[in-house]
Amino acid sequence: MSPAIPATSTLTPLDRYWLCEAIRLREARGERLEDRAAIRLARAGGGDLQQRILQRALSLAERDGQLIALQHYRHGAGLAMLLLALLALLTGAGLAFAALGDGVRPVNVFWALGSLLGVNLIMLLISGLSLLLGNDNGLLTRLWRWLSDLLARDARAAQLAPALLLLLQRQRLSRWAIGLVSNGLWLLTLLGALALLLLLMSTHRYGFVWETTLLGSNSFVGLIQALGALPALAGFSQPDAQMIRASGDLALNDPLARQVWASWLLGVFIVFGVLPRLLLSLLCLWGWRHGLKSLALDLSLPAYQLLRSELLPDSERLGIVSAAPELPAILPGGHTLEQSSGALLVAIELDGKRAWPPALPAGIADAGNLDSREQRQHLLDQLSRFPPARLLIACDPRRSPDRGSLALIAELAQSAAATRVWLLPAEPGEALDADRLSDWHQALGQLQLPYADSASLTWLESGHD
Repeated sequence: MSPAIPATSTLTPLDRYWLCEAIRLREARGERLEDRAAIRLARAGGGDLQQRILQRALSLAERDGQLIALQHYRHGAGLAMLLLALLALLTGAGLAFAALGDGVRPVNVFWALGSLLGVNLIMLLISGLSLLLGNDNGLLTRLWRWLSDLLARDARAAQLAPALLLLLQRQRLSRWAIGLVSNGLWLLTLLGALALLLLLMSTHRYGFVWETTLLGSNSFVGLIQALGALPALAGFSQPDAQMIRASGDLALNDPLARQVWASWLLGVFIVFGVLPRLLLSLLCLWGWRHGLKSLALDLSLPAYQLLRSELLPDSERLGIVSAAPELPAILPGGHTLEQSSGALLVAIELDGKRAWPPALPAGIADAGNLDSREQRQHLLDQLSRFPPARLLIACDPRRSPDRGSLALIAELAQSAAATRVWLLPAEPGEALDADRLSDWHQALGQLQLPYADSASLTWLESGHD
């Protein structure tokens, strides 16, 4: 059972541009996709060139399975982010344990701060230097991409990762995305450490000391009070000089001193660790959302310039509206098949010696014999606006069922509520090739289209045999 195709209404603007970039990369390899039906739908939908390119890409992605692959990739990316979030929380718990220890020995306040903030501040400095140098070196983001590719489990999703990367770089969103992932995961790490710090300090009794061999106590008094100045403004406790000097000599057993030192440690950790990551995460989130609002295609790319003449004909660009003549028996009942009406007979590449069309009952329109690309495109454009309820396609079974004819039959069938193929009988004195006729039967069976070797005008007129 094939997987259900996700509804296009659930796609975000980023998804649509992402799919468009993936289609462009496929065609950049020299693989021009069969897109006649997609171009026809894009032109029928109207809009400017960008909207038509997006609609064409969406139609091709839905046909070729990349829409389903996008869904798989998004699920894999979400699962990868969940795993990294759990890893971040566990890492934060490890930092808290390393900072406070088992409670048997006193906690060295500077070793504790180094355990809690050291790696975070180093990585924050590296990220800042990378941005200044123009090098978006996001290790966590690369790990996320690798996990997303691994968990997607869809070979068609392999083209989506480079497409997303190129799209974000072109739209200058890659830095915001990298910053949001990196700062967000570090924020989770620090929040996990903060939660465990509060739990351990609430259930264990810790003594706080500082130790030195070379420096005097006055140096530590100044440093500790400088670090605690900002947290003190937020309401966290600040140890006085006498308490700081006493903590350098022995672990204090005074409960008040323990509370003051614990509050000081939490305040410094929150102000210099949690708060910067929170502010950076919010800044990156704002930049990301602001950038998404300005998403646009680079219409100067050669791939999109080649599509301009097909998706936006000169007559439309100049504002000339010259409607093609309507088929006489097709009433404009709307664009959906449920509202289709009328009956239509059309032939494909018949020999000029054959008398055509046959005598038709009243109410059946004749679309003629399609023998050129212009005739085919004209009829497809008409059917996109006025789909018939019944369509009978006449074919000469003396010709081989080539790929182009079968593709045209499939496109015509998509524009009608019900379709049959009429395999015309041989001319008097001639005989049909049995093998070639079998090829027609097999090809039409693959298209799941009913066919008849005798006239089906009765069905075309009334809807039944």
